[in-house]
Amino acid sequence: MLSRTAESLFWLARYMERAENVARMVTVGRRVASVAQSLGASGDEWLSTLIATGCDRGFFHKYSEPASDAVLDYLVRDPDNPSSVLSCFETARRNARAVRTALTVDMWNALNETWLTTREFAAQLSDPDKVPTFLDWVKERSQLFSGAYGSTMLRNDAFYFTRLGTFLERADNTARILDVKYYVLLPQDEGVGGALDYFQWQSILRSVSALRSYHWVYHDRLQPWLIAELLILRPEMPRSLLSCFDQIARHLDLLAEAYGGKRGECHRLAGETYAQLRYGRIQKIFQSGLHEFLADFIDRSALLGAEVGKLYLN
Repeated sequence: MLSRTAESLFWLARYMERAENVARMVTVGRRVASVAQSLGASGDEWLSTLIATGCDRGFFHKYSEPASDAVLDYLVRDPDNPSSVLSCFETARRNARAVRTALTVDMWNALNETWLTTREFAAQLSDPDKVPTFLDWVKERSQLFSGAYGSTMLRNDAFYFTRLGTFLERADNTARILDVKYYVLLPQDEGVGGALDYFQWQSILRSVSALRSYHWVYHDRLQPWLIAELLILRPEMPRSLLSCFDQIARHLDLLAEAYGGKRGECHRLAGETYAQLRYGRIQKIFQSGLHEFLADFIDRSALLGAEVGKLYLN
């Protein structure tokens, strides 16, 4: 496969996954901010949402304060933000057009219909009441695309690059949203274990569709260390860091086999990170510092993406 085709598939998958992740975090940001206001708390919910999406630096180049309307606009439809939902769909479609013949009909239809409908939605998003409906629709369309390629692509190198993009993006998102809760949203006025703290943890689980899964696995009320364990180390949780890196390491191995056994630094990094997660213990992670662990993981994931680019996409 040509490297430019592989690159387009890789980034097509990443941007479709990113659109869903941003939609999930904005939904949680709205919910947490609403509850904080009803409890009379003045927190940094919208700032934490910007940090979680990695959009805080770009936002503060344009705005001075993280007001709710400005954050919503920047994360949902601002063309100056490459990670806004509308920008993600635009970039995904541009990559899809570059490799149209490598996509199945179902993949193209799912993506193209999403892009066309997004353009119709864009004019309505100045009304805040329309935003929740749009965010739910974004999650549905991203999942439709994932289902389309998962059900219709041949299991060859095109599929492997697409899967790599999806799970690298998903792992990064899970780490970011967990880190923001621990590092930014820790309650200061009422203390850990209060009503707002409990709701914030609940919102973190909702953001990755894991609230019911948590109760299924643990049969316990929400505990920070158990939530962290679920989202970091549990292999049955599809958005956990371990689950994502299981997929990443597996598809990198398949790519190595497809290209005559060629391996590079990306394979070493993926294998090392997967082993660290597979044999890790949440007690040791907390002892060494959850924030430090997650910050290192985010850096390693970014480095892994760059190494994949060096070996296969350039």
